[in-house]
Order: sequence, then C-alpha cells, then structure tokens
Amino acid sequence: MRLLSAITLLGSILATPALADTTGGVVVAYDRVDRVLVLDDKTVWDLTPAGDLVPDGLSAGDKVTIEYESAGDSGVGKITAISVSAE
Repeated sequence: MRLLSAITLLGSILATPALADTTGGVVVAYDRVDRVLVLDDKTVWDLTPAGDLVPDGLSAGDKVTIEYESAGDSGVGKITAISVSAE
C-alpha cells in the first residue's frame, strides 16, 4: 500500500506543469544586436531565446511585462510573452 501511495505521489509531481510567472518594469536599456534588456530594477534579461516575442520598436522608457515559465531553482525557463503597456 505504501508503494502504491509513493508511486501515485511521484506521478503527480512529475505531471505538474512548469509554473508561469511574470515580471515587469521600465526599460532602462535595450541592445537590439545582443538582444539584452535592462529594467529599472536592475535585472538583465537575455531575450535571444525569446525570438519573435520581442515587440518591434522596444526602447528605453517603455513599460514592459515579461511572462515566463519558472524553472524552479534553476531560475527562468522559457519566456512565453513580452508586452509593452501604455503609461
């Protein structure tokens, strides 16, 4: 019985989808060539894996929201959306 419970628990843990998370802020700098974004909270985002998700015309002063899948202790997994909101 304990083995069945352990297997059920393990199966449910492995079947859990990646957790989605969001962050945002004001763009301090965006390097279009290296695809590096710096926000006002001093976080640096490598947008190379984001591909076509980067909005055209992204520039300093824009307020952005970044949605991503959390990779647990490893940090950020995959960026799923980047949006610019009007101030």
